[in-house]
Amino acid sequence: MSHDHGTRTSSPQSYPPPQAPAEAAQPGNARTRGTLAAASLAVMVAQVANALPGALNGEFQLTFNTFGSQLTWITAAFMIPVVVFELTFGVLGDKLGHRKLVLGGAVLVVLGSLVCTFSPSVQAMWVGSALNGLGAGAIFPASLALVASVARNMQERVRGIAIWAGFLSAGSAVSPLLGGVFAGFGWWRGAYAVVALVSVAAMLLTIFRSAEAKVAEGRRLDIWGQITFAPGLILVLFGLVQGPEDGWGTTHVVASLITGAVLLAIFVAIEFRVESPLLELRLFKIRQFTVSSIVAVVGMFAFLGACFSTSMWLGPVQHQNPLFLGLLFLLLQGPTFVLIPVISRLQQRISSRWLMTFGFLSMGAGALMNSTADVTNRDVGTFVLPSLLVGLGFAFTLSPMTAIAVNSVPRRLTGMASATTNLLRDLGFALGPVLVGAIALSAAGGQLIASLQTSGLPADQLGPAMGIAQAGGPIAVNSLPEGVPGSAAGQFALEALGSGFSQAFFIVALAALAAALLSLFGLHGVTDTEPEGGQEAAVVH
Repeated sequence: MSHDHGTRTSSPQSYPPPQAPAEAAQPGNARTRGTLAAASLAVMVAQVANALPGALNGEFQLTFNTFGSQLTWITAAFMIPVVVFELTFGVLGDKLGHRKLVLGGAVLVVLGSLVCTFSPSVQAMWVGSALNGLGAGAIFPASLALVASVARNMQERVRGIAIWAGFLSAGSAVSPLLGGVFAGFGWWRGAYAVVALVSVAAMLLTIFRSAEAKVAEGRRLDIWGQITFAPGLILVLFGLVQGPEDGWGTTHVVASLITGAVLLAIFVAIEFRVESPLLELRLFKIRQFTVSSIVAVVGMFAFLGACFSTSMWLGPVQHQNPLFLGLLFLLLQGPTFVLIPVISRLQQRISSRWLMTFGFLSMGAGALMNSTADVTNRDVGTFVLPSLLVGLGFAFTLSPMTAIAVNSVPRRLTGMASATTNLLRDLGFALGPVLVGAIALSAAGGQLIASLQTSGLPADQLGPAMGIAQAGGPIAVNSLPEGVPGSAAGQFALEALGSGFSQAFFIVALAALAAALLSLFGLHGVTDTEPEGGQEAAVVH
């Protein structure tokens, strides 16, 4: 994912006064280095926790015998707190101090990772993921703001942010390998134990080596905005996840969707009236910013939708070696880390909208290739090129996406534009697994029931298979051990899941194509002049 909250601290008063004597500068240098180390380690471990479920969905399914949307909720439970609380965490950091927020976030990641390490059930994994997401939601904006605020000049600030971004990207690259290695040894929980230990190290660095940023004055909490936004979005996402599984007409699904929509409508009304809104809706009066916002949601939905579909295809569907999945996720996440200097140079020579167009087209091509894959073919090599194309596309879109959003608004609104783009990008990330999981599992479930009704299986196999399919969905049938009642339907479940996730890959490809077209035609005329502090856009998580 991507965060660039540092624009909030770009005001001149954020910098500490320069220390003229060389002797006096030494403690400041040490404290600056300590702060950079603490913030970088904290954001890396938060990103590792973020990306771990992608490499471990197959192990989760085998360990907890999950069915239906239960796996989706492990991923969604992390992203939802990040989305619903990140703007509030930005304000809290300005009011209370970013160092306190980094420390509190690291504590939450320790707790969440320990819950995941010892979780007895998938429900406990949801709790652990939610704690990790809440902690990461605090760490992402606060760590970057901390790095930016302790720098004594612009050169030091840009260098610090580049190092912070490198650690953030490294977290994306390391996480799937960490999960794959521990799963290969038969103890996937060890990956979460490592996250907890490294989070403790980040806590200690923050306590003993980091400096606090100057607390900003004049910012107010939008309490009513937060009260309506958080439950509203959570209820809508809950309805979208459970609708295909429980039925769109069931009382709790209808009630959650309606209640969530009403709360979000109230949130919009509140934001137009309050003095310090959580979300500055006036920005959307600027056409180019509105288009870039739509691109952020649709494009990042496409990326995480492709990642989630890949994880499900090779994990719970095909039950491949988790190390193979970890290596594929390195292709999905790694290019953002490797290509940081390349993308930075390209942005100086090529319009951001052209880079974004290329990136989304690459992403769409990879997803389209995956949509034609044969689920009975267990050759992981068929996913190498598509995964590389998706990862390459992601690398080409992140920094230009933020830059073009920030550059489409007046300079005085760049901080809010950056934070809003951040929020919308993360909303796209949250919608990826939610909508893709709903589409794929709904289609697969319908196909499986239809296939079983005409399968000709003997009654002692057909009866249990139908019961399991109706109660637990196609993933439950696909995971039945050979020889147990209902296991003869496994091939039907495998083919149904392959069809469902092929549809999901195709929809992801369409979303990426839509983002490419919007970038090319909708963002025509946006200047590529980078505002002060624009380097902060080039960060990835």
